[in-house]
Amino acid sequence: MRTLVAGWFSFEQMGATAGDLMTRDLAKQWLESAGHQVDLAVAAPFEGGVDWRAVNPAGYQQVVFVCGPCGNGWPLTEFLERFRATRLVGLNLTMLEPLEVWNPFQFLLERDSSRTAHAELAFLSEQPKVPVVGVILVHEQKEYKSGLHQSANDVIQRLLTANDVAAVQIDTRLDINATGLRTPAQVESMIARMDAVVTTRLHGTVLALKNGVPAIAIDPIGGGAKIRRQCETIGWPLVFNADDIDDEALSRALKYCLTEDGRAQARQCGERARKMAGEVRERFMEDVANSAR
Repeated sequence: MRTLVAGWFSFEQMGATAGDLMTRDLAKQWLESAGHQVDLAVAAPFEGGVDWRAVNPAGYQQVVFVCGPCGNGWPLTEFLERFRATRLVGLNLTMLEPLEVWNPFQFLLERDSSRTAHAELAFLSEQPKVPVVGVILVHEQKEYKSGLHQSANDVIQRLLTANDVAAVQIDTRLDINATGLRTPAQVESMIARMDAVVTTRLHGTVLALKNGVPAIAIDPIGGGAKIRRQCETIGWPLVFNADDIDDEALSRALKYCLTEDGRAQARQCGERARKMAGEVRERFMEDVANSAR
């Protein structure tokens, strides 16, 4: 038996979500385990399937439409008309109209409808957990004539594209914050929860290491400036200059950051830097005391 699995991922720009793709893949696995040959109906940007407008409907014994809201409107009506002679199955759908008014499926296991509700099938999806990497970029610093900010951003983007990681944009600027953070505590709390950080900001580096999060520090100033000087001062080795960096070196650095050794070294560096900063406090407080005499 050949089955076509479709959903909102079968139409361009219809808001297909991670949950839609999870349910799609579950349905495919279940059908194949029952001996079905399965085609996935996909539209750009998704790949690895067929265009439902191009296939012969007579080549399928059934169509399974999976996940999401389902109502009597375009483009679903066009899809259903094309496969009107094929057995239709609805799986994990939210039926927007009462079933007595509209239900095109011969068999329906809905997520919710006018008659019942079931647990969302994404609960059964087993996805690999990928590293979560904070991306903390500085704005162009016009005070530095040798700034290479775009070059640094480009190499970071290549790094993220080449590795299966969940990249989280974090903005440390608080007068205008691009990621909705409002306080220093919110910024640091976000950074502290990352598996690793890649950053062109000094405080992106500092707040990562302070919390034992390995950081790939890229100094966006030609020849290196405050980021390189700080890393050399506190003994953090993963610092690069934007004018002297290659993709392979950056990839090796990321792999190291995601090891237990990398995290241990970040913790040790953070503790060492805290002690060094404590010495600055002592000297400052000594001067405060002396100036009051």
